[in-house]
Amino acid sequence: MAPARLGPSFRWLLASSWVAAAGDGLALSAGPLLVASQSHNAILVASATLLQRLPWLVLGLHAGAIADRFDRRVMVALCDGMRAVVLFVLSTTILTGEVSIVVVLVAMLLLGIAEVFSETAARTLLPMVVDKDDLGIGNARLQTGFVGFGQLLGPALGAVLFTAGHAVPFVTQTVCVALGVLLIWQIATPKGGVATTPRRPIGTEIREGIAWLMGHPAIRTLALVIVTFNITFATAWSTLVLYATQHLHMSESAYGLLATSAAVGGLVSTSFYGWLERRIRLGTLMRACLIMEVLLHLSFALNSSPVIAVGLMFVFGLYAFVWNTLSQSVRQRAVPTEFQGRVGSVYSVGSYGGLVVGLALGGPIAHIWGLTAPFWVGFVGSALTLAVMWRSLTSVAHLGETPVPADEAA
Repeated sequence: MAPARLGPSFRWLLASSWVAAAGDGLALSAGPLLVASQSHNAILVASATLLQRLPWLVLGLHAGAIADRFDRRVMVALCDGMRAVVLFVLSTTILTGEVSIVVVLVAMLLLGIAEVFSETAARTLLPMVVDKDDLGIGNARLQTGFVGFGQLLGPALGAVLFTAGHAVPFVTQTVCVALGVLLIWQIATPKGGVATTPRRPIGTEIREGIAWLMGHPAIRTLALVIVTFNITFATAWSTLVLYATQHLHMSESAYGLLATSAAVGGLVSTSFYGWLERRIRLGTLMRACLIMEVLLHLSFALNSSPVIAVGLMFVFGLYAFVWNTLSQSVRQRAVPTEFQGRVGSVYSVGSYGGLVVGLALGGPIAHIWGLTAPFWVGFVGSALTLAVMWRSLTSVAHLGETPVPADEAA
C-alpha cells in the first residue's frame, strides 16, 4: 500500500488521510440522522447539507490563495484542529441534552468552513512529498482510504453507532480528526509558504491562479470537462432515490445497495490503477472514463431492472474513481508548486458549482418529463460535451512539457 520509494512522509500523509476518511464516513450517515432527530422540517434538513457545501463556493478561491502563501502542513493541522473542537462541542451538547437544530446547523456551517481550508491545503501536500512519476499511485492509495473507509465502511458503522447513542459517532469522529492532526505534524515539508513572489492583495493572487489555469490548454480542458460533466451528472442523479424506489420499485434497504455497489467498484479500481497508468496513455484512459459516463446515463435511462442498476453502479464506481485519481494526478504534475492551492481551488469551486446547477435542474426535469428524463438529459449533455472536447483531450497525454509561466498567462 505504501511502497518504500514513496518515503516516510507519504506514509504519514496516507495514515492521516485514512483516519480522517474513517471519521468523515461516520458523519455521512450520522449527520443526517442527527438533523432528522432534531427537526422534521424538510427545509431545515436540506439546509444542513447546504451549509456544509456553501462555503466551498464562497471561500474556495480564497482558501487556495492562502494555501499558496502559508505553511500548508500547519494550515491543515490548524483547520482540522478547529474541526475537532467543533465536533467536541457538538458531542458535548448531545451528551448533556442541550443539542438543538440551531446548534446542529451552526456546527455544520463551521465544519464546512474549516473543511474548505483544510482540504484545499491537504490536496497540495502529495506533490510536495512524492515524485511526479509517483503521483498516480499516491493518489490511488489516498482514494483507497476515501472509498473503503469514507464511503463503504464508515456510513454503515456511523448508522450503527448512532443507534447505540446519538453522541457516539461524533465522539468517534472527534478522536479520528484529532489523531489525523497528530499524524499530519509528522510530515516533513519545507517550513513556511511556497510562494516565490512578494505578497500581494488576495484578489490579485486569485486572479493569477485563474489566469494560469486559463493559459494552460490541457489544464483548462480538464477544468471545463469537470464543470460540464458535473452539471450533467448532478442533473441525472439528483432524483436517483425516486428513480430507484418508484421507477425500479426498489425497497429502501435495496436502494442502499446502489451506493455500496459503487463503493465496492471504486475500491476495486483503486487497487489496479497503477497497472492502468503504466499500460494506457493518459489521454486514452480519460476518454474511456468519459465514454463510460455517457453510456451509463443512457443505460440508466433505458433500464427497468433493479439488479442491472446495482451492476451499473459497480461499473460507475470502477471508472469514477479512476477518473478522480487520474485527473488529480494530471493536474498535480502540471501545476507548479506555488500555484497548487489556487488552481486546485478553481477546480473545487467549479466542481461544486456544476453540482449545484445540476441539482437545480434535475428536480424540475423529472417533475415535468418523468424520472428517466434527467438521465436522458445527462446522456445528451455529456455526449455533446465529449464530442466537443474529444480532440482537446489528447493534449493531456503531453503534460510533461513545461507549464505556461504565470506572468505569460496573465
